[in-house]
Amino acid sequence: MGGLGRLLHSTVLLLVALTAVVNGCPPSDRAALLAIKASLHEPYLGIFNTWTGYDCCHNWYGISCDQETNRVADINLRGESEDPIFERAKRTGYMTGTISPAICRLDRLSSVTVADWKGISGEIPSCIAYLPFLRILDLIGNRLTGEIPAEIGRLNRLTVLNVADNLITGEIPRSLTNLSSLTHLDLRNNRISGPIPRDFWRLRMLSRALLSGNRLSGPIPNTIAAIYRLADLDLSMNQLSGPIPDSLGKMAVLSTLNLDGNRFSGTIPLTLINSPVANLNLSRNLIQGTIPDAFGPRSYFTVLDLSYNNLRGPIPKTISSAAYIGHLDLSHNHLCGRIPAGAPFDHLEASSFTFNDCLCGMPLKAC
Repeated sequence: MGGLGRLLHSTVLLLVALTAVVNGCPPSDRAALLAIKASLHEPYLGIFNTWTGYDCCHNWYGISCDQETNRVADINLRGESEDPIFERAKRTGYMTGTISPAICRLDRLSSVTVADWKGISGEIPSCIAYLPFLRILDLIGNRLTGEIPAEIGRLNRLTVLNVADNLITGEIPRSLTNLSSLTHLDLRNNRISGPIPRDFWRLRMLSRALLSGNRLSGPIPNTIAAIYRLADLDLSMNQLSGPIPDSLGKMAVLSTLNLDGNRFSGTIPLTLINSPVANLNLSRNLIQGTIPDAFGPRSYFTVLDLSYNNLRGPIPKTISSAAYIGHLDLSHNHLCGRIPAGAPFDHLEASSFTFNDCLCGMPLKAC
C-alpha cells in the first residue's frame, strides 16, 4: 500500500471512529461504565467482554441509551435470566466487587438493575440519591452492606426500590417517605432495625410494602391505612409489637397481610374478618382473646393462619358461613370445644387443630 493508500485507510478509520463517537454514547458515559466494569468481577459468563469499542449504546450487554440524546438510560444486569448467555453457560450468574460511585456520573439514568449476583458487596453509593431521572433501583440478591442512602427521598421519580436479600443495616431513612411516586418497596431479608416511620402513610402510591425478615421494632403506625392503593403488606419475621390496628381491616384493596413471627399482642381486630384481606397470617405472635365470631359471606380466605398464639375459647360457629377458606391453621393455641362440622373443616387435616387445650371432633378425636 502506497503513501496515499495508507493515508486514505487512516482517514476512513478516523471517520468510522468519529461517527461512532458522534452517534454513540458520549465519552464521559463510556468512561463511567468502564469505571463500573473495573470495580466488578464476573468470571463465568463474560458479559463484560461485550463492553468494548467506542459506542456503549450498541451491543454493550445490559446497557440501553436514550434514542435522542444517546445518553445511557438503563443498566440492566441480572444474575438470573433466560438470556442466551446464561443458557450457553448452563449456570446462573456470580459476580463480586462493588458498585462504583462512577455510576452517579450517568446522570440521565432511568433504571439501575444490578440484581441476583450473590457476591457484590460494599455499600450503595450515597450519590445515587442525586440521579434526578431514576425510576427503578433494583439491587436484590447481593451482599450489600451499610445503610440505605440517607438522601434517598430526593428521588421524586422513583417507582421501584428493591434492595431485598442483602446485608443492609441501619434504620429506614426518614427521607424515604418523601418518595411520592413509589409503588413497590422491597426491603426483605436484611438487617434493618428501628421503627416503621410514623409518616409511612405519605407513600400514597404504594401498592406493595415488603419489609419481612428484618429487625424492625415498635408498633404498626395506625395511619398506614391511608395508603389506599396498598394491596400487599408483609411485615413478618421482625420484632414489631403492640396491637394490630383495626384500620388495616378497612383498607379498600389490601389482599395480603403477613404479620407472622413478631410480638403483636391484644386481640384479632373484628374488621379483618370481613375485609378484602384474603391471605391473612397472624401466626407466631402473642395474640390473646377469642377468634372473632363475625364470619360471613364477605369472609374469603385463601390462607387464614392464626397458629402459635394465645387464643382461647371455641372455634366460632359463624366460620362455616365464610364464602371460602382454603388453608386454615389454628394449631398451638388454647382453643377448646367441638370443631364445627361441614365446610371448610371437611377438607382440613388434624395438623390444623393440634396442640390446643381441648378441641375435639373431626378430624381430631370424637368429643
